[in-house]
Amino acid sequence: MNKLSIIAVVATTIAVMAGCSDVKRNPGTVYMPDMAYSRAYETYADHSNLAEKGINYNNMPVAGTISREEEMPFHLTKDAIGDSAHYVAAKLVKSPIDSLTPKDETEAERLYLINCGICHGAKLDGNGPLFNEGKGPYPAAPKNLVGDAVVSVMPEGQMFYSVTYGKNMMGSYASQLSRKQRWMVIKYIKHKQAAAKATAAPTK
Repeated sequence: MNKLSIIAVVATTIAVMAGCSDVKRNPGTVYMPDMAYSRAYETYADHSNLAEKGINYNNMPVAGTISREEEMPFHLTKDAIGDSAHYVAAKLVKSPIDSLTPKDETEAERLYLINCGICHGAKLDGNGPLFNEGKGPYPAAPKNLVGDAVVSVMPEGQMFYSVTYGKNMMGSYASQLSRKQRWMVIKYIKHKQAAAKATAAPTK
């Protein structure tokens, strides 16, 4: 390699290194400025001056939308103390679940046993471990879900209200079960109630 070639290689290397040393921050002409420059804001930061910058952001979800965790919305809120209007209105609310697949039935049974069985019993007879025929820590027997004259015919919407907000001695299970899971458990209870009625029905 002659001297001329060496000089050309060295000069090219220096030119390339010099060009790379200055990082260009300006992209030049921008077609879509809002997509080129991020307007990232912290969720709980002060957004009071965004309107002055021409940014329409109020930290609220779009009207009419719900998060994925809030599927199957229930429009009735908890009654005020001494009132039962929403509890009564819940009778008209239909379950969004028409039927359970075998897999869903198994999952609903599992959820029932974990969350409900300790009081209402694995057989839904109100004799769970907490009551245990009067020998458990709870002196009063929980409701017999298949034998009680009122509960056995209670509409699904009213059952959902009770599980969501609590009723009498039973607390709310809204934090333990999602809305879909609550409806699944109620559908499982309804299946058991229907089976119990079919067994008790006199044969002709």
